[in-house]
Amino acid sequence: MKDIDKIAIIGCGSMGGGLALLFAESGLNVSLKNPDEDAMDGIVAKAKADGSGERVHKFTDDASLCASLGSPRVFLLSLPHGTLGDTILEGLEPYLSQGDIILDAANEHWQNTERRQGRAATRGVRYIGVGVSGGYQAARRGPSLCPGGDADSLRLVMPLLEKVAAKDRQGKPCVAPAGLGGSGHYVKMIHNGIEHGMMGAVAEAWKIMESGLGLSYDQIGHAFATWNESGELAGTFLIDIAADICHKTDGDGTHVLSTVEDKVVQDVTEEEGTGVWSNTEAIEQHVPAPSLSAAHFLRLVSADRDERARVREAFGGQFPPSPRPMKSDDAQAAIEDLRLAVYTASLASFAQGISAIDRANRKHGWDINYANVLQIWRAGCIIRADYIADLLAPVFASAKDRRSMNLLTEPHIATELQKCWPALKRVVSHAISTDFVIPTLSSTLEYLKYSGSLNLPTQFYEAQMDYFGSHMYDRKGEEDNGKPVTGRYHYEWKSA
Repeated sequence: MKDIDKIAIIGCGSMGGGLALLFAESGLNVSLKNPDEDAMDGIVAKAKADGSGERVHKFTDDASLCASLGSPRVFLLSLPHGTLGDTILEGLEPYLSQGDIILDAANEHWQNTERRQGRAATRGVRYIGVGVSGGYQAARRGPSLCPGGDADSLRLVMPLLEKVAAKDRQGKPCVAPAGLGGSGHYVKMIHNGIEHGMMGAVAEAWKIMESGLGLSYDQIGHAFATWNESGELAGTFLIDIAADICHKTDGDGTHVLSTVEDKVVQDVTEEEGTGVWSNTEAIEQHVPAPSLSAAHFLRLVSADRDERARVREAFGGQFPPSPRPMKSDDAQAAIEDLRLAVYTASLASFAQGISAIDRANRKHGWDINYANVLQIWRAGCIIRADYIADLLAPVFASAKDRRSMNLLTEPHIATELQKCWPALKRVVSHAISTDFVIPTLSSTLEYLKYSGSLNLPTQFYEAQMDYFGSHMYDRKGEEDNGKPVTGRYHYEWKSA
């Protein structure tokens, strides 16, 4: 097939608009379609200012949009998740021909992607779910791209996607086939779950430095910048932007961060679905992901500040107690403990997310290429973390030879976590004693404790279930009782 030189972008928000300009800059003719013509006009104007205006045109109906494209027609959808994608597909169907290609670049649920793939296949249309990461800045300059679908379709679009994808330190594009079916959107969904775990840990560390150690925004920004330069958090996107956020001031010299309310509303308003889905998916795959879920629950409770105020009022206005300054004879040692705690929570978030991907991959037969996934995450994405990526590389490269992708069973990763354990424990202990909110960090500590324990309180838990539900149990000391299967024994604790 000849090189693709024309593409339609349907959905011209911040992501779609950035991608449209990026494709035009890469030499493609770009056809735009969006309900709001002002958004299209803005993109056309920016393209003209950038010197690619002759390659960007707007359309208001499907017929003329489709007529503007080559063969095969290539569409990229940049839409809100949900039913709008189905509506767009229905509108295009009368004009589609065998071999046409649809790239669904929304943060879409993987099951919707697979349903649409099946629908498109009946017409011979190739439907590829493409996870796009990096935010609107990356959409304009080079995002991380995670495509999933049948192998032939992925092969056809790879040259196109490589033109616009982010490049790693060696100049290699951060795009590669993730796997079959809806795997592209699935991996991106879990990427976002990992992202939330990492963001929660960074935010909790920021609050401890600000209110516990009494550091100024600029001092905290300097600490984050130092973390990003070397060591376990080197080359970590979220640490990089943390420094920028702390330093940024407006025209009056006021730190912009000081004006930001303590609310994350995107999950509750349903602008963002991947956080909910990634947590639901972890539960459905029977994967413990407490760092991800604790960070998500913090987001949820933060969204309704009025509700939090009512709770506080019900407790007399004095509960929970406000965080208190931490007594520390060595502020630098405390900051170093925070650095290692954030790193531990970040690495644990990767472990939890990868376990969910592994379980789903085995269940759905997607044949996910983990080495490709790691390459996708090397640059342009929110969870970019150079040190962690290098740590994971040998595991991902040999994924096909492994019983599972439980990163905690890897000796070199276990060594990293064990090394950081004392620092994480000190941070959690000091934060609890001074009433700081640290759900992500404390959940990570508990996760590491119970994941390798052979003496859990679930011994009593299982007895309770057998008592009232006759759910059976295994007896201590007997062989072959380590698998997750129904026990062989019941005790009549109390007659009916």
